[in-house]
Amino acid sequence: MNKSNFSFLLLCLFPFLSVAQDADILKPVYQLFDGMRAGDSTAVRDAFMPAAIMETISTDKAGNVIVKQGELSDFVTAVGTPHDAQWDEKIWSYKVRKDGNLATVWTDYTFYLGEKLSHCGINSFTLVKQAEDWKIKHLIDTRRRENCQTTTTDPRDQTINKLMDDWHHAAATGDEVVFFNTLGPESIYIGTDASERWTKTEFESFARKYFERDTAWAFQPLERKIYYSKKGAVAWFNETLDTWMGVCRGSGILEKDNNDQWILQHYHLAIAVPNEKVKGYLKLLEEE
Repeated sequence: MNKSNFSFLLLCLFPFLSVAQDADILKPVYQLFDGMRAGDSTAVRDAFMPAAIMETISTDKAGNVIVKQGELSDFVTAVGTPHDAQWDEKIWSYKVRKDGNLATVWTDYTFYLGEKLSHCGINSFTLVKQAEDWKIKHLIDTRRRENCQTTTTDPRDQTINKLMDDWHHAAATGDEVVFFNTLGPESIYIGTDASERWTKTEFESFARKYFERDTAWAFQPLERKIYYSKKGAVAWFNETLDTWMGVCRGSGILEKDNNDQWILQHYHLAIAVPNEKVKGYLKLLEEE
């Protein structure tokens, strides 16, 4: 697949992509999977840098974590060796991070041998830009046979997932422009304290001192569920976050603006207290 066809394919599948950035970074990743399906060892080899590293994380019967390193040359040979069933690795989602000539790509996948589900997990790619092209330097994956995704999610989810992931990343990197531009002019932010209900203007004023640091706060999304109105102009979601306060729950409402872009109109952050610890939590409140 040439570069122009690849970019067009990504535009059809992922309309939110920046072709100049994400599509070029993803090109060797999809070249790898296309080559595996076609049994094209040349295309697969060309997706990697020389002496690239391939590793797999697994668990033995005793529960010990094992990191096994494979040889790229052996993998390339195996791809090109005729086999009865097609190697089909389906990618359900991805996350891209980039700084200069370094990028990482995180993908959820399910691997099929023909029509038979083999395993699933996460791929973590490290890529380096060489001249005009990105190449895979390191690939490490996890593998399991349980809880494997077998159908595509709503394609709109990827746009919102990227928006919200970038919003949290902006707070983690002290990027107040991206963070507050994601919020609508009349948006509301509700924090974990009962007094924390802010308009956008109030929230900007409160958070200014935090964004003067390298990191305002670092919340890592763990899971997110997204829902849509019948006409598709409004979406709402709930998510779990890994934070310095422990696991928190976030929920929000997004609305499309006049330019058909999603904006965050309402966000509510809450500390997730396990049911079995509520009595202890209430006791702490009484002691204050």
